[in-house]
Amino acid sequence: MAKLKPPLSVRQGLVHLGEDLRRARLRRGLKMTLVAERAGISRETLAKIQKGDPGVSMGAYAAVIFALGMGTKWMRLADISNDPVGQALETERLPKRARGLQKLGE
Repeated sequence: MAKLKPPLSVRQGLVHLGEDLRRARLRRGLKMTLVAERAGISRETLAKIQKGDPGVSMGAYAAVIFALGMGTKWMRLADISNDPVGQALETERLPKRARGLQKLGE
């Protein structure tokens, strides 16, 4: 069974991320072998990440981000505070008016 290609915008985003990670590594003066070792991946996988390969796991990308000491901001990308569409949809589903309170046992 053939693998499906991700949409162009996803591929472009991963290429951009890979380039950013490569530049971050170079700014820190770190060799690929050291970053790969710190991330628990092979040098070849790091090379794929730096090229934006969509076939590399998200976990490997995250491990490189941590290995470069770049923090955990990415962990909150899908948080409700960063999701205005989700917030609007959730608000639409709220009841339009409150129901009266009932006593227990009724």
